[in-house]
Amino acid sequence: MAHTEPDSGCESWEPEGVEVCPWCREKSGGVPGEAQPSLAEPAAGQRLRRAQDFAIYNGNIFNITGNHRNKGRRHCSVFHGLSTTHASTEFLYNCHIFSLQIKDIEVLNCEYGKNTIKFLRLHREGKKHFVKEVEVCTHLRLTSAHEYLDGNNSLVIPTDTIKNTVLVLAKKNGIPTLEQFAIDICKHFMTTFCQVAYVKTYVQEVPWQRLHENGVPHIHSFICVPDGIRFCEAEQCRNGPLVVFAGIKDLKLMKTTQSGFEGFYKDEYTTLPERKDRILCGELFCKWSYGECKDFDFDCIWNKIRECILEAFSGPPDCGEYSPSYQKTVNSIQMLVLSKVSQVQVIEVVLNNTFYNVVDMKNLGLTNDKEVLVPVETPYGSCACTLGRKKFLEAQGHVLKDERQSQFGLATAQGN
Repeated sequence: MAHTEPDSGCESWEPEGVEVCPWCREKSGGVPGEAQPSLAEPAAGQRLRRAQDFAIYNGNIFNITGNHRNKGRRHCSVFHGLSTTHASTEFLYNCHIFSLQIKDIEVLNCEYGKNTIKFLRLHREGKKHFVKEVEVCTHLRLTSAHEYLDGNNSLVIPTDTIKNTVLVLAKKNGIPTLEQFAIDICKHFMTTFCQVAYVKTYVQEVPWQRLHENGVPHIHSFICVPDGIRFCEAEQCRNGPLVVFAGIKDLKLMKTTQSGFEGFYKDEYTTLPERKDRILCGELFCKWSYGECKDFDFDCIWNKIRECILEAFSGPPDCGEYSPSYQKTVNSIQMLVLSKVSQVQVIEVVLNNTFYNVVDMKNLGLTNDKEVLVPVETPYGSCACTLGRKKFLEAQGHVLKDERQSQFGLATAQGN
């Protein structure tokens, strides 16, 4: 380790029983081998070292004095003869470097899990094949936070076990629908492990569709059609209901007329002109809640909601429907879904705007009547809204209040 000369005015002391770097001892005027004050009791006028004053290098702990570090110089005290693990434990914990104590904090949330578990589930019925390619993320929250606070892993279910469990459930149960598979995962962890206080799983599907040749469906060939990605979430607290969400994302929609933006607020920084006719294009994210899990036909409901989204966005096929803003389009989608699909309790829609600029072709001797346009990818506008049925939200308010107070047992666990 390279040395640079420390400041002559630096106050320095080393823990008892520590062999000090001879170069640093000589330059600082000390006597090699001289007994030093203990770390817990620094000499008068000397400050207790902070955690950031120390670094581990090649199995040794180095004291990097704050004054030296700030001036681009380093002074080191080396803990010889101790392993990194033993030295760091003895020095950082037993010597009370950290003034913040566990009793001074509250665990608001701690969870862990396995993300991006990707696999293809193939189901055969004679010569006809069916495929579901999915990506799964599953997270758990335990009844205690000992793995975070104490480093006690005795209750921790390894994330590799979580991954294996997801694959086994896919093998045993298949994937009848994304929602049912997410429910199966939640139920397994909640019923198998008593230390699990909360489980949440997310499943999204690759949009494979059966290939058709001259109108005839192929028995084992498929095509990936990027017309929106289906996903779902399921979550459950111990002694609580299993709640299911579903949705569609990355759904790109466009209509080339019957859209405008007028009458907006203007100030000295406004340069956007009003438009009575423009292209309305965006990428849509839609997520809805079924509330407490029931025996729903999830495939049928998802397809019906997708139809509602397309209908509300575009309007009647022969004439369309005028949209005065992206915000109004979002609201129209939500209202149509809530009016036609009684199983949906809460619906969230996000619409990210893709703006198109008309290319000026006057210098080319041409008139461009909104025929050639260039997309503006960034920056882009975005609008979002969440609507919910009042009766459902009032009932949920009591449940959420109870869950916040209990914190799934974590507050109690901290005091143990």
